[in-house]
Amino acid sequence: MGRPWVSRKRLKNYGMLGMNCRNVDFINRYNDRTLFPLVDNKLQTKLLAQEYGVPTPLLRFVVREQHEINHIEQEFAGLEHFALKPAKGSGGKGIMVVTGRHGDQFVRSSGAEVSISDIRRHMSNILAGLYSLGGSPDVAIVEDLIAFDECFSGYSHEGVPDIRIIVFKGYPVMAMLRLSTHASDGKANLHQGAVGVGLALDTGRCLYAAQFGRPVSTHPDTGQALGDIHIEGWRDILLLASQCYDMTGLGYIGTDIVLDRLQGPQLLELNARPGLAIQIANGRGLLPRLRHIEGLTLNRRFRSEHRVDYAMRQFAELEKNPAGAGAEVA
Repeated sequence: MGRPWVSRKRLKNYGMLGMNCRNVDFINRYNDRTLFPLVDNKLQTKLLAQEYGVPTPLLRFVVREQHEINHIEQEFAGLEHFALKPAKGSGGKGIMVVTGRHGDQFVRSSGAEVSISDIRRHMSNILAGLYSLGGSPDVAIVEDLIAFDECFSGYSHEGVPDIRIIVFKGYPVMAMLRLSTHASDGKANLHQGAVGVGLALDTGRCLYAAQFGRPVSTHPDTGQALGDIHIEGWRDILLLASQCYDMTGLGYIGTDIVLDRLQGPQLLELNARPGLAIQIANGRGLLPRLRHIEGLTLNRRFRSEHRVDYAMRQFAELEKNPAGAGAEVA
């Protein structure tokens, strides 16, 4: 079945941000290219976050050279669960999640078991650049696994949900919860079949939800009603996202945050070219909010607390009078 056609005029009325406008008016104008490595390289992002006191999953160790792989067993001694990932990967490619040990075998999140030889091979592929942007040589990082927060029980399938928040000039402007599905193979990418749940900026409650560009009211695998979603500690999550602007100097970024039941909100990664599907998940466009923030003056004087409180007040009004498409999830 084909997707419904929407006219250009209607999209404009919704305030939808298009790719060309995003690239020219926001990414090129507000993101200095020399700062891109800070977010394109997950290791640099993690080290920067540690420097600025931004919470992020603990870095266990880094493998930079092929010869280091021969002696990797001792690094994994006593490590029951972890995430192995390429520093320059994108779209979840190359990430291996280990949730336990069974003798000499490592148990992946899918339940499949792999040996230390399999892990060596995976690391070797990472270092060779198999999963990195542009195929350039990479490094492998091993970090603590996120402890799934029970508040999301039934809302995700085969993966950990994350919260994507678009931050413009330090102001959070739009947010969504990304729920993995069987179709997305446990990943949180909307184009692979994850469910995007638009979140109200003032409260963190569900506004709207979509999968494959179409509205949904329940999780396709678990049947859980999405309209009940309301994220606790929402202001603290927005503060974490806003601090990433001070940390990187990038004016237009996507911040990916996960909730750890022991450590609280954790920064997972940043994106200097965040996608546009967040508008579909929210059923409304980004452009009016971006233009509003762009029109503010002297905003660099404000601390992250001020910016967050301003966005929560300002865009709460927009939530009550959305210009976007689609009905809210009841």
